[in-house]
Amino acid sequence: MTNFNRRDFLRGALAAGATLASSKTLFAADGKSSATPGRILLGACQSSRDTVKKMKAIGYDFCEGGVSESLNPDKDGEWWKKRRDELLSLALPMRSVSGFIPGRFRLTGPNADHAPALDYAEKAIVRAKEAGIKYIVLGSGQARNVPGDYCSKKRPNIDKGYRQFTDFCRAVAKRMDGIDGVTIVIEPLRFGETNLIHYVYEGMHVVEDVDSPKIQLLADIFHMQMVREGADSIVRAGSMLKHCHIAENSSRSYPGDKASEVRRLEPYFAALKSIGYSGGVSCECNWGKGDIVKKLEKAFNTLKGMA
Repeated sequence: MTNFNRRDFLRGALAAGATLASSKTLFAADGKSSATPGRILLGACQSSRDTVKKMKAIGYDFCEGGVSESLNPDKDGEWWKKRRDELLSLALPMRSVSGFIPGRFRLTGPNADHAPALDYAEKAIVRAKEAGIKYIVLGSGQARNVPGDYCSKKRPNIDKGYRQFTDFCRAVAKRMDGIDGVTIVIEPLRFGETNLIHYVYEGMHVVEDVDSPKIQLLADIFHMQMVREGADSIVRAGSMLKHCHIAENSSRSYPGDKASEVRRLEPYFAALKSIGYSGGVSCECNWGKGDIVKKLEKAFNTLKGMA
């Protein structure tokens, strides 16, 4: 493991031990207490017409799709016209899409090639704008993963990978000149899914370095729990935070699947409320087999109870 990642791991472990009380202290110290309180919007990663219609009846505010399925820059204009009309006719607005850059593109490492990835990204962004989609989630762990093997002499150059990824984000922001209403949100991911940007505070560094309103931040509460990152990171992120994902800790199941897991989620919602967060929280989780409507209802009621 590189010194960069060892340092970050230790910082993440310290963050995990922070209490919500200390988060509120940080909140006041950072001068972000002037945030206007708002209602947290609730959604789920579902995009089928029938399911979204049932989500609306339950009380959800939005649905979330995937870039490949919903926007698919690889498809031609005729396909897109039909798909756009389908998205606009859903019972709930598709507020966000995830899975931005496929793994076939290399964003880091000696073989990094940003040009084709940027062309793909720009086409997805234009389509998102046409479909009224406000947020595109840049997780893309495989595409951003820095080549190398921690267990051999060939070690990934994480520092260089970070610079390459930040350069890509900066180039995306430049391609978005003149495209209003769409924001890219950086998603920190747990160890095992990528070796670059695991913690919300690391995502904050990317946002700060890019320095564009087009590139902001996502907090995935499941990933935060997996890397033992405390809710205080949400408070530190403040107005950078535009979107959230959520799932239960133990099995990445839907919120409310296990009553014992709900208490783990509560500090994160308390942190969101403390910064006046009025963005979306989307269930990105395993729904398993069985009645999806009952599970969506359980998830909604669980999140509503915390929001």
